[in-house]
Amino acid sequence: MKTLKNYVQLIGNLGQDVELREFDNGRKKASFTIATNDFYTDKNGEKVEKTEWHNIGAWGKLADILTDHIGKGDQVLIQGKLTHRKYEDNSGQVKYFTEIIANEFMKINKN
Repeated sequence: MKTLKNYVQLIGNLGQDVELREFDNGRKKASFTIATNDFYTDKNGEKVEKTEWHNIGAWGKLADILTDHIGKGDQVLIQGKLTHRKYEDNSGQVKYFTEIIANEFMKINKN
């Protein structure tokens, strides 16, 4: 049950190709976004589609694998944990960023 405390699982489509960055210390991070869609009926009986965009990050070997195997438009299942961080931009404004750090993925199909 310990592993369910911060566990996220999403199925969505990549909005862009995976961006791979390598840091001075040799660590690698892959970053991309996926879109998930939800459908509901509004008070007028009209079907409404709502799209949510999620920031995804992955480190190390998984970053390399994601970069080599998925790209824009692919449908993927992502499992990981939800993280929040804040930073100060160049103008001194505090920015907040929410990201899912992936630990597993599965490519479902390619558009």
